[in-house]
Amino acid sequence: MNTTTATLIAGTQPQEKQPQSAQRSQRSDFLYVLCVLRGCVISAAQGSRVLCVLCVLCGCFALAAPAAAQEPPAISIRPFVFGSIQSFAATDTFNAVFGQSYDPFFGGGVQVVVHDGFVVELAASRFKETGQRAFINNGQSFRLGIPLTAEIVPFEITGGYRFKLSPRVRPYVAGGWGTYKYTETAEFNVDTENVATRHSGFVLNGGADFRLQTWISIGADVQYTHVPGILGTGGVSQQAGEDDLGGVAARFKLIVGR
Repeated sequence: MNTTTATLIAGTQPQEKQPQSAQRSQRSDFLYVLCVLRGCVISAAQGSRVLCVLCVLCGCFALAAPAAAQEPPAISIRPFVFGSIQSFAATDTFNAVFGQSYDPFFGGGVQVVVHDGFVVELAASRFKETGQRAFINNGQSFRLGIPLTAEIVPFEITGGYRFKLSPRVRPYVAGGWGTYKYTETAEFNVDTENVATRHSGFVLNGGADFRLQTWISIGADVQYTHVPGILGTGGVSQQAGEDDLGGVAARFKLIVGR
């Protein structure tokens, strides 16, 4: 019996050594994503426990086996969850009420990718925080010790394009529209003093997806939102002269799908 034939039947086919160029490509992709994650973390609020947890998760996933090189489907539906840290444009308003101008959002959504290039994304998220009623006088804020709770629920739809940097890394840019529900309640308020409103705004974002396995990816991006019409009509935001509920956020995603 031929020795080579017996070896193949036994299932011990000799493995080919991976080319050094492929190894260098994988290392470069990994370093690229690490730089993206590091830049987003530094841009956001430093010392945030939420970001630390997300970065640890990303590091764990990065140790997983590399994705198999397969032809992507014509249309791919990819659900995802995400967390973000947003630095609000209304800096003085949020500092006066909450003691800081950055806070986390958590949410999820779905992407529809066409021919591994064009992408449409629908996302919903939520922010809720309790601070204090405050006022601003001569540029100085004073907190009144009366609890105030604000909640923001964005629903955003964006369209964009994913660039083919490598089989595992897809930088992208996107833009779109969102609707933002804002509610505000405080102790001792009567119903007419509470706030419940909704306005629209526009969204721009850019970042990169990094494929860990065939069905698992992580993503990091920076998103800018502009949401006029909610702030600036009364209270501390009017005193601060601020009318934009948007801002700049660092977002981190866990994506399932091809």
